[in-house]
Order: sequence, then C-alpha cells, then structure tokens
Amino acid sequence: MNAPYSSRRRKWLSWSLLMLVAIVFPFVATPLLLDLSCQVFLTAIGALSLMVLTGYAGQISLGHAGLLAAGAFTVGILSKELMAPFWITLPVAVVVGAILGFIFGLPSLRLRGAYLAISTLALHFVVIYGGSEYETKRGLSSGIIVDPPTMFGVSVYDGRAWFFILLFCSLLTYLAFANLLAARTGRAWGALQTNAAVAEALGINIARYKLLAFVITSAVTAFAGALFAYYRGFVSVEAFSLYLSIQYVAMIIVGGMGSLLGALLGALFVTILPYVIEASLLLLPFSENSAGATFAVNYAAFGIVMILFLVFEPNGVVGIWRRLVAAYRRARQP
Repeated sequence: MNAPYSSRRRKWLSWSLLMLVAIVFPFVATPLLLDLSCQVFLTAIGALSLMVLTGYAGQISLGHAGLLAAGAFTVGILSKELMAPFWITLPVAVVVGAILGFIFGLPSLRLRGAYLAISTLALHFVVIYGGSEYETKRGLSSGIIVDPPTMFGVSVYDGRAWFFILLFCSLLTYLAFANLLAARTGRAWGALQTNAAVAEALGINIARYKLLAFVITSAVTAFAGALFAYYRGFVSVEAFSLYLSIQYVAMIIVGGMGSLLGALLGALFVTILPYVIEASLLLLPFSENSAGATFAVNYAAFGIVMILFLVFEPNGVVGIWRRLVAAYRRARQP
C-alpha cells in the first residue's frame, strides 16, 4: 500500500514542479532562451508526427519539410490574399496537410523502404516549387509577411504569450498521439510495423492504416508549419530546405525510435545543438574565422551524431534517460 502511494506522490510532486517551472520560466528567461524554448516546442510537434509515422507505423518519409512549408504557405497566402484570421487559416492548413498526406501516402501501398522515401521526397519539391512560384509571381522576393494572430482583440507579439501557446500545442499533440497509439489504431500501426503480412492475415486493413498514418501525421505537421508562420511573422521557401527534413530524421534517431518521449528529447537535442556548436566555435582561438564555418560544422555534426547514436546507442537519448532513471531507483532501494 505504501509503495504505490509513495510512487503516486512522487509523480504528483514531479508534475507540480514541472508546472511551476513552466509558469515561472518565461518571466525570468532572457529573450534568447525564450525564443529557443519556443523553437523546441514548435519542433517537438513536427518530431512527434514523424515519430508516429516512422517509429510506430513504419512508414519512411523525407517530405517533412514540404509538409511544414505547406502549412506555412497556406497561412501566408490566405492571410495576404483574403486577410483570413488564424481561426480560419489554421484549420485550412490542417486540411491541406491531410490532403497532401493522402496523395503522397498512396505510393506507400505499393512501395516500401528506400523507394518509399524517394517518393515522399517528391512532396518536398512539389510544395517548394509551388511556394517559389507564388513568391515570384507576387514579387515577394523576401517572403510573405504574416501579421500576428489576434486573440480577444489583442495581437500576440509577446514572447511569453507565444511560450504558453506553443507549450500548450506541443503538450496537446503529445497527449493526442499517446491516446491514439493506445487505441486500436495505434495497435494496428504497431502490427503493421512489425510484419505487414502477419498484420494482414490477422484482418488488419493494411491500405487503410497506412494512408491513415500519412493523413494524420501530415495534418499535424502542416499545423506545426502554420504555427511557425505566425510565430516567425514571415514565410519563405528558404526556411524549408531539404536539410530541415534531415534534421527531423535526426531527431527521431537521436531521440530514440519508437518513443514519443524520444521525439521530445530529440527535438530538444537537435534544436539546441547548433547553438552549442556556435558558442563553442566562438571560444576557439580562430573564432574570428569561425562564422563562415559554423553552417558546415553543423552539417558535419548532425552526420556524426546520427552515426554515433546508431552505432553506440540505438535506443537514442531516451535509452540513456531510462537507464539513468533505473539506476536512480536501484540506488534508492534499501
């Protein structure tokens, strides 16, 4: 009786402490830390969706940046052409993402592995081409300016307000995916990832659940892109390069494949890594020449980190975290 009660008590205390930190942090953090936190929350939404698609449903995708761009450009175009408010642009962005997920998920019914990855890569180029053509024809060489969303007659400019909005959206995404994975759909995806032939023999509609995985995760990814457009205040094709898709793949590999917590830890790790590298380069004796090399070093660092985790820690950061927690619990046992 006492052990379960003590465990529940520790959990409640932990969650209470996290809530307190989340409430206090925006009021004591510097603008840089506040912006970095908002970036992590935004990235976490996209990482969670890719983790569900690849880590749980077993469907490879390299078109993540294209889906983010689709959501962002939906917001930008609707805002500029129709002056549409956020409560219209966000749902439309989700619908656009779902439609793209359905269209580009169709190849998954016939393709798998590297062939499927290449087919999803087409999504990126199609969306980026469409966005580039719109910018060119409208003479928007610097991108589309997006006005901040207005809630209850107040425009959301403040970084603290964005911190709470994006924190809420990322937590909502996590809880939604966690409940979905615990339901019948999540169990079907798990069977599909383990062995599609066995899953089909058990009566699981393979085509339906593959397409459903693409539709749901694409809709959520487009939602993240729409939030990005409002948070940054502009949309441009340069923000959605193929390198961004590689970053998201790195997140789920480094975080730990097949774990929602791994997606969050991977998003945190990959988002912070470039800033750590830049700060480290500035401390070197040749720091005056390091600015031009920072981007190249970031490229190399992602490759090295992914290889190191694949070889030495296949379970990712979440695997390290679980071992630390297990060791802590063993140390506390009498």
